[in-house]
Amino acid sequence: LGLVFLLLLYLLQGSNSTFVKLNDNGYEDVIIAIDPSVPEDENITEQLKEIVTTASTYLFEATQKRFFFKNVSILIPESWEDSLQYKRPTYESYTHADVRVAPPTISGRDEPYTKQFTECGEKAEYIHFTPDFVLGKKLNEYGPPGRLLVHEWAHLRWGVFDEYNEDQPFYSAKSKKIEATRCSTGISGLNRVYTCQGDSCVFRACRTNSTTKLYEKDCQFFPDEVQTEKASIMFMQSIDSVVEFCNEKNHNQEAPSLQNIKCDYRSTWEVISNSEDFKNSTPMETSPPPPVFSLLRPRERIVCLVLDKSGSMSVSTWDHFFLDIATGVTGY
Repeated sequence: LGLVFLLLLYLLQGSNSTFVKLNDNGYEDVIIAIDPSVPEDENITEQLKEIVTTASTYLFEATQKRFFFKNVSILIPESWEDSLQYKRPTYESYTHADVRVAPPTISGRDEPYTKQFTECGEKAEYIHFTPDFVLGKKLNEYGPPGRLLVHEWAHLRWGVFDEYNEDQPFYSAKSKKIEATRCSTGISGLNRVYTCQGDSCVFRACRTNSTTKLYEKDCQFFPDEVQTEKASIMFMQSIDSVVEFCNEKNHNQEAPSLQNIKCDYRSTWEVISNSEDFKNSTPMETSPPPPVFSLLRPRERIVCLVLDKSGSMSVSTWDHFFLDIATGVTGY
């Protein structure tokens, strides 16, 4: 009966572990789930396909032809109208989703994020996108969504961290200059305060705080529109020229970035290169195929459990019975 109890407990509480596996350089069994509270909109599923497809190409180039998205399941809420193109899920569920499309955690804030309370190099829990982000309504704020998915996937899969720090946006470099927290330092830009009064908005130069010897609180780093620097995706993947992760050669160890704080001053590419994915792969010689998508929607399921009280069902038989139910065997 011990097996039965543990099995039932597992089925009741579920598990949030991922089913993603790497097979011949391609990520399989990626699950994207739409929250049941999201209003029905077929454009969301079409945009998700576009985001993943563009992300796959960007991921492939960013990882030196090692990784791409091979097959992805999009889990449609049961509250949405059924369609002939929707298949029934087998093991896929919202709990196991690698990417969740759900309303903002804080109303009005559509910032994508990865739930990451793990140590350096450890997998995170899931990526969160809002419907408006998926539908392309936040391009001005966050840039191309496919590129941003790769940024978040690096958090999720390889346990790297951002190369900026909103709490410490500037630092005093060894050169005695005040530098923006970024990687690499080859990304050029201006440090400015952006202020608005009524309908009039202006930029002005940042002032230095006499106590901290750094720029004033409202000072921000504004990257130049035209760049040639290729790194880094974990700083600002929205810059057109950025197509790589910072590596051992161009990593900015001086910056108080979360990557430095959490990963003992190692570059993001060093952490990625030490992952199981990297160790179990070699660069591809040809371009990868586009991702294959499956649209899944749960349907109402009726389960009837008939109990035999005659004593003919032994403990061993019951153990096999529950195990078969869990694994999908239906020969009873």
